[in-house]
Amino acid sequence: MDVEQTALPGIGLRHEFTTQSGKRVGVISHRTGRRDLVIYDRQDPDRVCETVKLNDEEAEALVELLGAPRIVQRLNQLHEQVEGLVSLQLPIPPGSPYAGRPMGDARVRTRTNASIVAVVRAGRVYASPGPDFVFAENDTVVVVGSADSTAEVADILAHG
Repeated sequence: MDVEQTALPGIGLRHEFTTQSGKRVGVISHRTGRRDLVIYDRQDPDRVCETVKLNDEEAEALVELLGAPRIVQRLNQLHEQVEGLVSLQLPIPPGSPYAGRPMGDARVRTRTNASIVAVVRAGRVYASPGPDFVFAENDTVVVVGSADSTAEVADILAHG
């Protein structure tokens, strides 16, 4: 699927794609953090016929609904395509030195060459968390890498 990205000076960024049924859909990411989900008119692709303004919580809920199954699906496809690729769900156990600290403090990628692709907290999925994402006890961290590198991540999260 082709997703077009357009910079909107002074506003933010727009991503658009056309569905299989021919509808044009876009997301406008404002510099303020607000997201607008837009549907374009079929006859005039420059005319927006519907806009749904989403606050951060609403945007995260939509990402969770649409993104979590896709992450799992892609990981499963990668496992089939790449020999030696492993994904694990690792807990942030009580007493972990990283509970209450930003993910970047663990330096997982630098230390192990494995990647944290999602964090699950209380049933909510945080896909592709950034280094500022703060871990909490009982989070489940989804890690992708080799068998050795993911085992190293488990040790890091448990013991530092």
